[in-house]
Amino acid sequence: MQAGGRCAMPRGIEKTLLSAIVEGRLTPGSRLSETQLAEAFAVSRTLVREALTRLESRHIVSVRPRRGWFVNRPSAEEAAAVFAARRAVEYGFLSTAGPFGAAQIDRLQDHLAEERAAIAAGDKAQLTYLMGDFHCRIIALGGNEPLAEIMRNLTARTILISLRYQPASRALASHRDHCAITGAIAAGEMAEAARLSLAHLDTVAAGIRIPDTADPLAELRNTLRLDPATGGAAP
Repeated sequence: MQAGGRCAMPRGIEKTLLSAIVEGRLTPGSRLSETQLAEAFAVSRTLVREALTRLESRHIVSVRPRRGWFVNRPSAEEAAAVFAARRAVEYGFLSTAGPFGAAQIDRLQDHLAEERAAIAAGDKAQLTYLMGDFHCRIIALGGNEPLAEIMRNLTARTILISLRYQPASRALASHRDHCAITGAIAAGEMAEAARLSLAHLDTVAAGIRIPDTADPLAELRNTLRLDPATGGAAP
């Protein structure tokens, strides 16, 4: 990427990194090297650091002293808080929004077609992005840009949670929920769409499988297939 390209400035770098994260190409826990990113974007480390700082303010990445930048790995507490915030935003918007017009409904139907195509192709990265973008698109089509920006931030954090904790088998059920929500919006039944959205988020949150974190080395032991009962000795 050339320094004068579209990704040369901090906002462009931020957008590119965020896309890689929400599409699952950069997974929770991934390390982000300032030096390597500066070389990849053909910019200074200062511009990269500014982009990373922007993402940090959105709780997408974090910096660790003497270790560098990492894509966040949401905790159980953070997951609960993010879903609670999304319930408030989405239910509040849909329960007070006016009926959508034909063009807005067509945009939602187009989005559902993209979801179906990603499911058929088994494209997990694209599907992960689309599942989150559906909720952002509803609010964006409603014309409330400040609320849409809040929703984009919450959705990005939800995607990190889903990448870490949610079974892939949930995708088809989520798509069906999205179809039901769109159907209610198309029928002008915004209160019903709000109810369906709330039920959908409740179901998604309930499907998050957060492992027991009492043992801080549990994930590493599982990766290495070590037995904690034998003091971590490999079989």
